[in-house]
Amino acid sequence: MFGWFQRLLPKSGDFFVLFERHGATMVSAAQALVSLTAGEGDRAQLLRTIRDQEHAADEVIREVLHEVRHTFLTPFDRGAITALIGAMDDTIDEMNATASAIELFEVTTYDSQMQDMARVVLDACRLIAESLPLLRDVERQGRRLHELTARMVQLEGQVDGLHDAGMRAAFQAQKAKSDPLAFMVSREIYKHLERIADAFEDVANEIDSLVIDHG
Repeated sequence: MFGWFQRLLPKSGDFFVLFERHGATMVSAAQALVSLTAGEGDRAQLLRTIRDQEHAADEVIREVLHEVRHTFLTPFDRGAITALIGAMDDTIDEMNATASAIELFEVTTYDSQMQDMARVVLDACRLIAESLPLLRDVERQGRRLHELTARMVQLEGQVDGLHDAGMRAAFQAQKAKSDPLAFMVSREIYKHLERIADAFEDVANEIDSLVIDHG
């Protein structure tokens, strides 16, 4: 009888811990991506690290979705929780897609723009990781959260610029060497790196929405 009564009591899942766990996987994957594009460390191990972190992030999002379904009281609207964790998951999914393309096309050397894009991704992931604990007190931390999300959006713009410069350089190199296959491979890597930035801009937008609604 007591167990039945307990099940009727309001529950409040610790979504903040789950957000922060997911943020940590993003930073770890981004660090591996930076090392990979810089040609530092064991290539196979770095690819495996990105894949493993993406799998760990998948576990977190499954926990979040379970808690959303079974928690009576949530810190934010259920739709806002799933939108935020979904945008975060898109970010690490795109990192994994980048790594998969690198592995598939056997890429071992990287343009300077690719390396810079990876470093910007890491900077953005660190900003996301810094933002997540502040959501515990979104009302008081609203200004700082807006500062962090504004920086994320700026970084997304940097990635766009690097993407365009890298694609122009890759096209000119293809013209000089008559190597369209190399250009196609470069285009694929650039595409995935840019998609990572698109995803972390979505994270920034979701955090801004929470600040507006709850700050």
